Amino acid sequence: MNETPVVTKRWRDHPDDSFTLERYTESGGYEALEKAVHEMKPEEIVDMVKSSGLRGRGGAGFPTGNKWGFLPPDVFPRYVVVNDDEGEPCTFKDREITERDPHAIIEGALICAYAIGAEAVYIYVRGEFALGTRRLQKAIDDATEAGFAGSKIAGSDFSCPVYIHRGAGAYICGEETALLESLEGFRGQPRLRPPFFPAVKGLYHQPTVVNNVETLASLPHILNNGVEWWRSMGTEESPGVKIFSVSGDVENPGNYEFPLGIPMSELLEAAGGMRNGNGFKAVIPGGASAPWLTTTDIPMAFETLAKARTMLGSGSVVFLDDSRCMVDMAHNTTRFFNHESCGKCTPCREGTWWGVKVLERIERGEGRTEDIDLLVDVCNNMSAPGPMYAPMGQSFCALGDGAAWSLRSAIELFRDEFDAHVKEARCPFKDVDQAVAV
Repeated sequence: MNETPVVTKRWRDHPDDSFTLERYTESGGYEALEKAVHEMKPEEIVDMVKSSGLRGRGGAGFPTGNKWGFLPPDVFPRYVVVNDDEGEPCTFKDREITERDPHAIIEGALICAYAIGAEAVYIYVRGEFALGTRRLQKAIDDATEAGFAGSKIAGSDFSCPVYIHRGAGAYICGEETALLESLEGFRGQPRLRPPFFPAVKGLYHQPTVVNNVETLASLPHILNNGVEWWRSMGTEESPGVKIFSVSGDVENPGNYEFPLGIPMSELLEAAGGMRNGNGFKAVIPGGASAPWLTTTDIPMAFETLAKARTMLGSGSVVFLDDSRCMVDMAHNTTRFFNHESCGKCTPCREGTWWGVKVLERIERGEGRTEDIDLLVDVCNNMSAPGPMYAPMGQSFCALGDGAAWSLRSAIELFRDEFDAHVKEARCPFKDVDQAVAV
């Protein structure tokens, strides 16, 4: 299957200057915003986004129009917050959009702001996105000067400034309530929900829509081309196109845009297959938080991956070949979650710490037979096993769930490798003196 460039089309066609206002407007940019503010009522846009079936591209896959519809009526001011933090390991689609098509983020965010009656847009950008931040700020300045942002947008009565706030690289701030805490100047830790659902009590405790970069960058295309066009791609429950960040042991890692529902095997083929002709062993289909799989015979859609007891997540797909040690992979991901845990709740703070310590012991060749069941018990105390991958409430936010899903699936699928590490008192894939030290 050939790629279907939609969000990625501008920078594929014009790689040298896709980020400029001149190129953006020459290729149809801001036409959807002008259409929205001059020809459509806010509620018509909300209904259109609901009908399109657009689902969030940041991780949870929640229906975008439904999220907008949760805002309480007649409660103002309201805000739009763009989640451009992108801390999920091996996910790099939002970074590329920010660097190569920043005006698409601005236009999508302002369409959202007009639709919900927001008075300001705040783009929360990951601090490491230096080039992207510079280009995004230039795009905001140029759009404001050209009348596409700020006061009386496109000659209408709608006014809405756009601001950038740079984060400090904390993974937890990808969680929307922790992002809002950071945006307000506090420590980035998640808020209790309820009552702090962003649609009701968000930024400054006012109604707020938090949407991902790719989600908002899709909006101008939906307004310009219509609901039927969008739904002609993808599946019934997951319509439209999606950018997949493909990495791991493949020949050509990168961002690939396909309709949702593409077979995972075709996504692997598009990336050139497994590197060096090695055999396929496993895949992490939706970022480090997602439970692992040992098959590529699954369509890449929200509903099909959920039925397989994993998730599409951010669209980060990591293919692993048969040279990989799965205990080492589990240790690597668990160490990441432990490092990024905000420490607010005990299950996540203690569970990820103990997960790392036990995995380090196994990797050093000092593992005990009971350690494997101990790891499962640690996972169950962070997130009890339930239907599919649904959070079961032990941790304050989904970080603890993700850490548990990842580690537990590694043990379920590759218990034999964990057993071999313990029985042989070494890593069968490498010399023991290469294993990580405490």
